[in-house]
Amino acid sequence: MPENVEKCIGVKLTSLEDLVRFASSMATMGHGTYIVHFVENGAHVYGVFAIFRDYYKLYGLPLFYHIVLEKPLEGNYLVLDSDEVSERVNVSAGARPGRVSIPIINLERKPEIVEV
Repeated sequence: MPENVEKCIGVKLTSLEDLVRFASSMATMGHGTYIVHFVENGAHVYGVFAIFRDYYKLYGLPLFYHIVLEKPLEGNYLVLDSDEVSERVNVSAGARPGRVSIPIINLERKPEIVEV
């Protein structure tokens, strides 16, 4: 990777639910949204790339919102099922109709532009 390429700033979240809620808010606004997964030092990192737009004089600040888990999630999608009284996050083998289903994309290794 060229030395002059800036890295994304890592923003560690406190829970899987926070990550899914954030990703689903992007998906419902029409953005193509996915969660990347890679292993770093034996831990499983799941995250979403985002841009904090118009940060001071910059065009945007690249961010990587993520969580770190000891074990991998067993599935291909994170599914948010929400109504006025509750919120449920499930790991699923496939997408579920009527719910926000966000694909998990497994990477061979951590991207060089990511700080965690």
